[in-house]
Amino acid sequence: MTDKTVLSERHDGWWEITLNRPDRLNAFTGDLHAELRAALEGAIAQDARAILVTGAGRGFCAGQDLTERKLPEPGEKPDLRHFLQTRYNPLIRLMRETRIPIVAAVNGVAAGAGMGFALAADIVLAARSATFIQSFAKLGLVPDAGSTWIVPRLVGPARARAMAMTAEPVSAEQAEAWGLIWKTFDDDKLMAEARTLTARLASMPTVGLGLIKQALDASEHNDLNRQLDLERDLQYQCGHTADYVEGVTAFREKRDPKFRGE
Repeated sequence: MTDKTVLSERHDGWWEITLNRPDRLNAFTGDLHAELRAALEGAIAQDARAILVTGAGRGFCAGQDLTERKLPEPGEKPDLRHFLQTRYNPLIRLMRETRIPIVAAVNGVAAGAGMGFALAADIVLAARSATFIQSFAKLGLVPDAGSTWIVPRLVGPARARAMAMTAEPVSAEQAEAWGLIWKTFDDDKLMAEARTLTARLASMPTVGLGLIKQALDASEHNDLNRQLDLERDLQYQCGHTADYVEGVTAFREKRDPKFRGE
């Protein structure tokens, strides 16, 4: 047994990070936030070439643990900005800005900020029994953890509005059909598939993968001309990597390439 709310395990070139509050469906607390940030930053600092995030037990992440939040006294107006400024916003920015590919294996419910956390990953896989819930409307709140930016871009404004306003759960298979996530697997196969994918990403030309992240994120606000210029500049950077030389050489020699992320 461990009292750590986040577990981190190093593999060959990649890290597996697990939210570890299974009795609370891995709901966010201050300690969990701090340990999760430390685990992600530690993996990045130790040259991880890919990262897998998941949850312990039967849930991925149920969002904010409301038992941690003090209810306001009569006449008091709580300032919820603190949770976003010090916890969720830095977490989502870290995941989107790092050039390391991140895979999320959603093994159960992903609700509220837990859903935003999952969707901040680059590739999202889900167990067939998993559900995605924008639960904020049940509390009179606005979706956060990046959900109002990410969800409309994945599923379109009509579905994003309905998810946010009705707070109805979306099944993993429906999420896949909508394009909210990448793939759905039987529950007992999810983690094996997620680990295989993460290990595969870690063996790929990860400098190039990081620049793919940069290009796709920039496309959300660039017009075509600016995006074409960005593609030109990023391709210039890719052409200077050892992985590009290895990829072309391996193609010519008809062998599997051995990329080093350089």
